Amino acid sequence: MYLQVNRLNKQFGTKNGNLVVLKDINMTIEQGEFICAVGASGSGKSTLLRQIAGLDRPTSGEVRIDGVPITGPGPDRGMVFQHYTLFPWMSVQENVEFGLKLQNVPHKLRREQASYYLSIVGLSEFAKSLPSELSGGMKQRVAIARALALEPKVLLMDEPFGALDVHTKESMHEFMLDLWRRTNITVFMITHDVEEAVFLANRIYALGARPGTVRKEMTIDLPDRSQSVKRHSIFHDYRDELMELLRRHGQEAIAAAA
Repeated sequence: MYLQVNRLNKQFGTKNGNLVVLKDINMTIEQGEFICAVGASGSGKSTLLRQIAGLDRPTSGEVRIDGVPITGPGPDRGMVFQHYTLFPWMSVQENVEFGLKLQNVPHKLRREQASYYLSIVGLSEFAKSLPSELSGGMKQRVAIARALALEPKVLLMDEPFGALDVHTKESMHEFMLDLWRRTNITVFMITHDVEEAVFLANRIYALGARPGTVRKEMTIDLPDRSQSVKRHSIFHDYRDELMELLRRHGQEAIAAAA
């Protein structure tokens, strides 16, 4: 068992009392898996990711990686956000080196390591470019290279393709699957896009809303992972089942709040 979320609960105090955001979340992620947590707004996806990243502490329960409880951020978890968070005044190379520099990695080694991961994401020729000279998809690949350069055990992704146009998003999906296969890195990604989750993940956790709870764990077994698989009946079956589940629980949450 590689990454484990055990009976995790998270609530925030408000002027109207405690707001329960996550309730009794249990997940297991094995090494080399590509896992998506999918849910609508209010399902606590981002809050869950923050607990795993160590950016916030649960009210109760715990997250463990390799059996060790997570108590804060660490280099064993790389983070990729929806908005690229690149430093505009730094070159692509310098952006990828940034985390390594913070860890006091010697100059020569960090240049070599950053250059290697830029080659992995196919951007070696843009090493001297500024982020403003790149497309949206290229910026996100730089952000992924920066996370990978730290050689984390788990890559955490917060709706990383949500700001991209449809064509670029499809290209990034194919890129991400190829990267995952070549590096065998463990990926945990949150998204509200059901089709995206079905296409990328080998397992999906569907989250209900208010409070966020795991409503279903689904193993995805597609005949292949090319764009053409989206026309396959099994892809439609997974997508429709998830969309119906999220729609139904969304209606229940609205009714309960009324």
